[in-house]
Amino acid sequence: MVDIASAADTAPATGSALAVADDAVMSMADFHSWFNARARANSFRVDRIPFADLRGWDFEPDSGNLVHASGRFFSVEGLRVRTDRPWVSEWIQPIIVQPEIGVLGILVKRFGGVLHCLMQAKMEPGNINGLQISPTVQATRSNYMQVHGGAGTKYIEYFRPGSRARVLFDGLQSEQGSWFLHKRNRNIVVETDEDVPLDEDFCWLTLSQMRRLMRLDHMVNMDSRTVLSCIPPALTRPDDTGDSFSDAILNSLSGHGHAVHDPARILSWLTEIRARQELVQRRVPLKEVVEDGWRLGPEVIDHRAGKYFDVMAVSVQASNREVTSWTQPLVAPKQSGLLALLVKRIGGTLHALVQARSDAGTLNIAELTATVHCQPGNYVDAPAEHRPPYLDYALAAPSCRVRLDVVHSEEGGRFYHAQNRYLVVEVEDDFAAEPDDRYLWTTLNQLMSLLSHSNYLTVELRSLMASMRSL
Repeated sequence: MVDIASAADTAPATGSALAVADDAVMSMADFHSWFNARARANSFRVDRIPFADLRGWDFEPDSGNLVHASGRFFSVEGLRVRTDRPWVSEWIQPIIVQPEIGVLGILVKRFGGVLHCLMQAKMEPGNINGLQISPTVQATRSNYMQVHGGAGTKYIEYFRPGSRARVLFDGLQSEQGSWFLHKRNRNIVVETDEDVPLDEDFCWLTLSQMRRLMRLDHMVNMDSRTVLSCIPPALTRPDDTGDSFSDAILNSLSGHGHAVHDPARILSWLTEIRARQELVQRRVPLKEVVEDGWRLGPEVIDHRAGKYFDVMAVSVQASNREVTSWTQPLVAPKQSGLLALLVKRIGGTLHALVQARSDAGTLNIAELTATVHCQPGNYVDAPAEHRPPYLDYALAAPSCRVRLDVVHSEEGGRFYHAQNRYLVVEVEDDFAAEPDDRYLWTTLNQLMSLLSHSNYLTVELRSLMASMRSL
């Protein structure tokens, strides 16, 4: 277990950040003490195991699909993909199929007029460091319906129909299209005025404190980041840092200033790409995957080229989960990814260069993501003309241009040690405009407006949006 109390010293400390602590239920020092105490109070263990040792999971005799005996939770199946990409246009791969929609919910309440979020210290089997900060509720439908036969999901009543909590945001948002087929979760923020019993694994944190924690590696989990990205800027009270880049973010989020493209142009651009882009997805038995480029061993399904990702199995023990021990499959990426967002002040307004991207499991052909979105190691042997645009630019960016550089874990309930490096790079004034028709400059406010709809921003871009607001 990583002791992260010392990580507090690495977070930028400003006078205003210290001032907002006076308005918080819990100081940052007390938070780190509490977080480490929760790690010590609970026991966690994750061991890799052979597929044969999975309990309740098995490979179906006919299809070879890896499924749960209940028919719920998720399955690992095969997917054939055909696109019109110029390089590697067709492939087959394992994919997680999880049609049920889970709940990612944050309960908020005002203390002394200051909005606080009820967050939990939650262990997931794929987390690099065990505990991370999770939303109030982070549960699949199978979990909160207690298909596992374990304890109920804490605080789920605030997110059910009939709750007296006020809805501040409620929308379906996509998950990782590289490894999930058409996966979406409900991202919801609700506010209550009632007294809320506080479980020992939960704490109240202000949005300012959450912004500070998002500057730390592997602290705020993916599910928290995606929900936080959806919180309307009007509900947040920004830290007054006096920094010009911070001011540029706030102005771009608020919709002040000049925008290169109006909203109708952005929607038309993405719609046109979705209309002409070829993305044909066909579910196939997993046994076809292991007959075509992939290998099924006693402990892993992997690609013969040693790239991309593995499918593995783990045994889990966690003293503070609804079920204290279980086994399950996980997807394990071969390497870290890179999400780099290039930003530029155009006409005095901060713009982000986003791309329309199609992944194997994308539901609606293409979604907006960061300027660079890839696992760099997968392109080592790619022809120069097929390397992701701006990958080399982002990797070589001088430190004076880097506004954000943090490593975040991805969803630990389905992925093992998946992590991405998140970069924000402010480019030079003479940086070239849109390089081709899959890229477009947008303001942050325009991206926030798209979050009110489903399947417009990838989960990775939403993580970047939340992380940028931490600045």
